[in-house]
Amino acid sequence: MADVKPYWQNYINGQWVDGGAGRIGVIDPATNQTLTEHALADAQDVDRAVRAAKHMHLSGALTSMRPIERGRLVQSMGDYIKSNKTQLAELLSLEQGKPYWEALIEIEGAALYFEYYGNQSSTVEGRSIPLGDGYFDFTHYEPYGVSAQIIPWNYPIEMTARSLAAALATGNASVIKSSELTPVTSYIFAQAAEYAGLPNGAVNILCGLGSDAGVALTSHKDVNQIVFTGSVETGIAIASAAAKNVVPCVLELGGKSAAIVHSDADLDAFETDLRWGIYFNAGQVCSAMSRVIVHESRHAELIARAEKVAKSLKVAPGITLRESGEGMGMMVSHAQKDRAISMIGRAVEQGARVVTGAHGANMQGACLAPTVLDRVTPEIEIASQEVFGPVLSVLKFTNDAEAIEIANGTDYGLVAGVFTKDLDRATRAARALLAGQVFVNEWYAGGVETPFGGYGKSGYGREKGREALWNYVQTKNIAIKT
Repeated sequence: MADVKPYWQNYINGQWVDGGAGRIGVIDPATNQTLTEHALADAQDVDRAVRAAKHMHLSGALTSMRPIERGRLVQSMGDYIKSNKTQLAELLSLEQGKPYWEALIEIEGAALYFEYYGNQSSTVEGRSIPLGDGYFDFTHYEPYGVSAQIIPWNYPIEMTARSLAAALATGNASVIKSSELTPVTSYIFAQAAEYAGLPNGAVNILCGLGSDAGVALTSHKDVNQIVFTGSVETGIAIASAAAKNVVPCVLELGGKSAAIVHSDADLDAFETDLRWGIYFNAGQVCSAMSRVIVHESRHAELIARAEKVAKSLKVAPGITLRESGEGMGMMVSHAQKDRAISMIGRAVEQGARVVTGAHGANMQGACLAPTVLDRVTPEIEIASQEVFGPVLSVLKFTNDAEAIEIANGTDYGLVAGVFTKDLDRATRAARALLAGQVFVNEWYAGGVETPFGGYGKSGYGREKGREALWNYVQTKNIAIKT
């Protein structure tokens, strides 16, 4: 079992430090008991971290490096994270609630971001622009400077890696605010930075409340760029604060993603998509397959298969689920579980039918049995509002146009899916769906190399892939009269 220290500190300018706001208890969602305590940052801590990051950036310690050299440092961080994955996975499972085997997947994914962006560091190249005889004109990409990164609780290691690796690869310094629900495992990034030999101030990590440290960070005059993953309401507040300082943001704000299942879909294979699409991480995934829009001719069969998948999953404390694919873990907190159950209750009042689930799997942990809802129509709340839990809503359609209309009928637009043997139909749907990423015949197809981000209230900017690098650099044009 992982060594859970009684107290964990923040990390500013290469030093482990206490928090100006005292300490906060970190709750194990499987027991509802305090797992450990963590330093809690206040506005003064944020200011110290931002000033340290700015000082490091202005020193040129990262920007003066040859990019390929900087990339090696980034890759080295990934190597360190991977080498510590066993203990790290146990800590992640304890503080977040996900199965141990899922935690291992998250850590492997985090390491992959450092490998990928370390490799990409030397590819951020400018171009020459012809202006005719007597001129030499070219573009040059420069880092913004201080990147503020506000990390959600559902994937605290992988989401940090996603933004931190890209920021460091392009020469930025970072101030990371972890969630107060899952701050413990963030320590690994400080240790990895030290192992790799990054300069002090390049990586700063704080646990703080959004109303205190979060507000101080997003409104700080020396922050040059902001990355946020979370709710629409918080994203709007962050974008508003950033606008006052004219600071660019990358906002990933969740979704209500739909899979359109046509009459010719392979439902045997689709059972695997159901397993991973809505019950992985107990449905606490921004791109979860929370809606299935199925052709009426396959509706009854799909409901039966969804019920079978849901009932096959054992719900247990994440730390006890060791084998790959085994069971489903906790939700992150009782508050999250209660919110999901409340939304299910309102859905039933509005006409939905519970096929299975819709109750706590035991009295102690923050757990919700894998749930399937039938008779969901586009008009009821749960068809358009994000549950962020293991709750599948099933809707019916009669023709392709209706399926697209239902899928596009929310304020979100993060991902979508199409399941059919007809490639022409899939291509037409992919063009018509209002989503930043469209999966065809496999939910979560893609990887670290593929750009990810939303339309509508799912946010703006792109994470992952080469596209993400442009979030962290600004273009300078240099025109020379020869």
